[in-house]
Amino acid sequence: MDPETDVCIVGGGPAGMMLGLLLARQGVDVTVLEKHADFLRDFRGDTVHPSTLDVLDQLGLAEAAAEVPHRDVAELRTTFADGTYRVADFSRLHAAHGYIRFMPQSDFLAVLAGAAVKLPGFRLLRSHEAVGLLERNGVIRGVRVEGPDGIMDVTAKLTVAADGRNSVLRRRAGLQPREFGAPMDVLWFRLSRRAGAAEGLDMHFGPGRVLLAIDRGEYWQVAYVIPKGGDERVRAAGIEVLRESVADLVPSLANAVAEVRDFGDVSTLTVRLDRLRRWSVPGLLFIGDAAHAMSPIGGVGINLAIQDAVCAARILAGPLHLGTPDSRTLASIHRRRWFPTAGTQLLQRTAQRFLVLPMLGSTEPVNAPRMLRLLGRLPMLQVLPARIIGIGLRPERLGPGRRGFGRPWRRHLTRRG
Repeated sequence: MDPETDVCIVGGGPAGMMLGLLLARQGVDVTVLEKHADFLRDFRGDTVHPSTLDVLDQLGLAEAAAEVPHRDVAELRTTFADGTYRVADFSRLHAAHGYIRFMPQSDFLAVLAGAAVKLPGFRLLRSHEAVGLLERNGVIRGVRVEGPDGIMDVTAKLTVAADGRNSVLRRRAGLQPREFGAPMDVLWFRLSRRAGAAEGLDMHFGPGRVLLAIDRGEYWQVAYVIPKGGDERVRAAGIEVLRESVADLVPSLANAVAEVRDFGDVSTLTVRLDRLRRWSVPGLLFIGDAAHAMSPIGGVGINLAIQDAVCAARILAGPLHLGTPDSRTLASIHRRRWFPTAGTQLLQRTAQRFLVLPMLGSTEPVNAPRMLRLLGRLPMLQVLPARIIGIGLRPERLGPGRRGFGRPWRRHLTRRG
C-alpha cells in the first residue's frame, strides 16, 4: 500500500533533515526521502556556523554534535603575496559560540537523523528517489518514488523540495531559477596534514589561482579554485602541472601533492549562484539549495539552508495540524527568507567580481586588496565579516524556551484554547 504522510520532504541534506526533525518534534507526521543509501558525498559543505550551533543548542543536540570529530576555529585568515591577513574574528561576536566549526557534513546529518528517528512521527527512507510529482486539481499532493521495491506514490498534505541545486522537483514543477553566474569552478581533493600545520581554514590567493585547505584533522580537504569552465584545460595539462601549481602556491603542501596520483583523485564542483523567483506552488515548497544555490564564498550554504528549515517549521506547524497549508502560508516563508538570501548572494556576487575574478585573471603575484589590509590594521572591524558569515543577515530561532519546538503543537493549541 502506498504511504500517506502529512509532509513529504525530498532530500536528506541539511535543510530536509532539519525541517523533518523540527516538524516531527511538533507532532507532524513526516517522511524524508533520501535517494542515497547514506549521507557520504564527495563534495559537501563542512562549515557549521554560530547560528546553526545555536539551533543545535536549542534542540539539546550540542553534546551529540561535540562528540563528532571536528575543529572549532575562531578566525579566518588568507594569504597573498604581501603576507597573511586575518579577515574575520569570531571570538569578537557577542554569541554563545565565538567560532565556526569544521565537521564532515555526513556526521552533521547523522546527528540530526539520530535525533529524528527517535520520534514516532518521523520516517527516513533511504535509497528512495523522487522521480515525479503527484498533482490533483492543480495542487501537488505528493511524489512518485523509485525505491528498492520499485515504484510507489507517497501522498502528502505538503511536499517540500530540499533536493539540492539540481532539484528534480524544480524541473518537474517547471520552475526556472534566476541565474547570477559565477566566475569559478572548484577542484576537490585530499592531501595529508602534517603535525604542527595551521588549523581551520587556510586560504591562499595567487596569480590565476585560489586555494582553500579545510582542516579535517589528519588531512586537508583542498578546494582549488579555477576559472569557470577551466576543468578540461586543467585535466588536459596533466596531473603534474596541477601538483606543481599547488606546491608553488602553498609550499607547505609540496611534500603531499604526490598523493594526488591522477585525476581519479580529483572531483569537480560546478559553482552556481541562483534563486527561484517564487519558492512555492500550491502544495509544494522549495527550501535550501533547491530554492537558492549559493556560491562557496563564506561557506554559508549549510547555514542558510538550516535557517530556511527553522523558518519553515515555525510557520508550517500550526497550519499542518489544522489541515493543508495554503498558498499564502507557503509564500510567507519566501517573503521572510528573501532578504537574507538575496542579501547574502549580493555580497557573494560582489566578492566574486572584485576579489575572485581579478585573482583568477591575474598573471602576476597579487597583494591583498586595500579593504583586507584595513581589516588587518583595525582588528575591531573583523567582527563585521564574522557576523555576516557566522550569524547571517536574519538568523532564525526555534521559538520560546531553551529547547524551542519541544512540545507537540496540539498541546500549545490546547493551552491557548
